[in-house]
Amino acid sequence: MGSHDIIAWLIIGAVAGWLAGKLVKGSGFGLLVDIIVGIVGAFIGGWLAGVLGISLGVGWIASIITATIGAIILIFIVRLFKRT
Repeated sequence: MGSHDIIAWLIIGAVAGWLAGKLVKGSGFGLLVDIIVGIVGAFIGGWLAGVLGISLGVGWIASIITATIGAIILIFIVRLFKRT
């Protein structure tokens, strides 16, 4: 994994986490948490897409969409456990 790959993960994670925060909460969570939520969301979204046999394509936009969907799911799961 090169430095470009890590930078791409951070950018995609930040954008996806920020978008998920906007869509679910109404605002972002802060840069660091947005990145973490986005990266974890990318794993969740990628896994879920594989299980369901869905492909959103390749490239930055598809990665951001997949990561955002996963991040939204992650936020909902965290909220389920946080409320109890």
